[in-house]
Amino acid sequence: MGGINSMSQAMQLHARVVKLGEDDGSSHSPDFSNLFTFTALSAAGDLNYAARIFRTIRTTSNSYYCNTMIRAYADSPDPTRALTLFLTSSAARPDHFTYPFLLKACSKTRHTRFGKQVHGLALKSGLGSNVYVNNALIHFYSVSGEPCRAFKVFDKMPERDVVSWTSIIDGFVDNGRPLEAIALFTQMMGNGFDPNEATVVSVLRACADAGALTTGHKVHSFVKKNSFSSEANVITALIDMYAKCGYIDGALRAFYETLDKDVHIWTSIIAALASHGLCTKAIEFFANMTKTDIRIDERTVTAVLSAYRNAGLVSEGFLFFTSLDKKYKLKPTIQHYGCIVDMLVRSGLLNDAEEIIRTMPIEPDAVMWRTLIWGCKIHGDAERSERIVQELLKMEISEAGSYVLLGNVYAETGKWKEKAKTRELMAQRKLTKPPAWSRIEIEGQVHEFTAGDSRHEEAETIYRKLNEMEERLRREGYEPKVSEVLLEIDDGEKASQLLHHSEKLAVAFGLVKARKGSVIRIVKNLRSCDDCHSFLKLVSKVFQRDIVVRDRVRFHHFKDGKCSCGDRW
Repeated sequence: MGGINSMSQAMQLHARVVKLGEDDGSSHSPDFSNLFTFTALSAAGDLNYAARIFRTIRTTSNSYYCNTMIRAYADSPDPTRALTLFLTSSAARPDHFTYPFLLKACSKTRHTRFGKQVHGLALKSGLGSNVYVNNALIHFYSVSGEPCRAFKVFDKMPERDVVSWTSIIDGFVDNGRPLEAIALFTQMMGNGFDPNEATVVSVLRACADAGALTTGHKVHSFVKKNSFSSEANVITALIDMYAKCGYIDGALRAFYETLDKDVHIWTSIIAALASHGLCTKAIEFFANMTKTDIRIDERTVTAVLSAYRNAGLVSEGFLFFTSLDKKYKLKPTIQHYGCIVDMLVRSGLLNDAEEIIRTMPIEPDAVMWRTLIWGCKIHGDAERSERIVQELLKMEISEAGSYVLLGNVYAETGKWKEKAKTRELMAQRKLTKPPAWSRIEIEGQVHEFTAGDSRHEEAETIYRKLNEMEERLRREGYEPKVSEVLLEIDDGEKASQLLHHSEKLAVAFGLVKARKGSVIRIVKNLRSCDDCHSFLKLVSKVFQRDIVVRDRVRFHHFKDGKCSCGDRW
């Protein structure tokens, strides 16, 4: 910036500017502007020093200085200072640079109300059609959890650029609406806009979330044609997309085709292999990574611990965990402790898991207690389960999952009144259980099903196929695990509810529509229940079809009546 590379040079220039009387901003001196810009915006600058210079500026006609300080504060660890400066400054009127910086600060601090007021001010200033302001508004509303408002801004834009499209696509992905994000990407391409690196990463995230493998393949082809293949963040997104779409061979191919691999690429492939049950291979990849000059990070540790956890290698996983500080100079995070607790719970070591939670140096969160309660359910430790429930109730729980689990614990022991009270508490706190859904891609189109879904245009065919499947499986010894339905209804109704779970509907649709002999790939948002797991193992055997299911925890590769998870999930 103007030949300045360090604060010592900046201070020397400042002394010269003061000596020449050019230090109040009124003379529009290039040296003064360069000095101010360097101290405010450069990584080698000093924001506090810039603030002291700013306070000496007498001119109020030039918005550059105020905008630069707002921008610098918005990028700082304390973005609220950008908002404070805007409210207290008597500098020039805000312009099309001011509002994007302010909205960035509002996005980072989650000041939704203030951001909406900034939106109103921008409209009053006649900047409602400015592309930079609107791009910032799209990002702000997306981060604030209001994608509909973001889309309203996007839809009214008279002029859009690639940032506009990327922002709205990214916003829909972040807000759990990947199918709409993919549709927008298709529309973007149809309108003649060339995606940039950020767009590619966003749409690959959408494909990963939706299980849209066909679209992911097309994006990969675009990446190869447009020389994005050397970008580490694009490769990481490709590996993640292929893995989450259930195509681990594609993830491995993307990894092997990359010559310059960074920590994120290595971590993504280790995590992918672990989630697919290829845990030994994941650990081998980690060993190869440690032979390079790349330093592992916290996410790498989580991926490796996941491999040990999924493989049931308790001793090896614990040995790796205890070596983090000494061998890798890393302090365990709450995610790492969570992996260890989950690993112990899955192996039935409930005493050890509880001791870890109670003695760890970090405050345990609700997820850890839920993991332990789930383990109690799996391993039949009702006494510990009820005791831990009381621990969980003492916490300020702000998400629905914990209450659902508590209700299930009460239902399993026949305490229906307590379960009802848990539901009432959820209602009081305005918490709702996310509906279970499963997605399947057929000929490039993603179809979504919920439990008992009858909205699909081919619902009649799907239910007919499902009934046929049940009849054939019952002849092979299938019996619905009605204990999975924690409601006060008879066993016949419970069996009917189980049969209509979302992944069973998706698999039935796949058997009807997918090309004969092709792998049926399902993506679901919750953990698979025991009945569905047993059902799909039998389907893979009786119907001779490979089925890959991604649930909230891991992948399940069903083949010839067996599952890759070894019934550990």
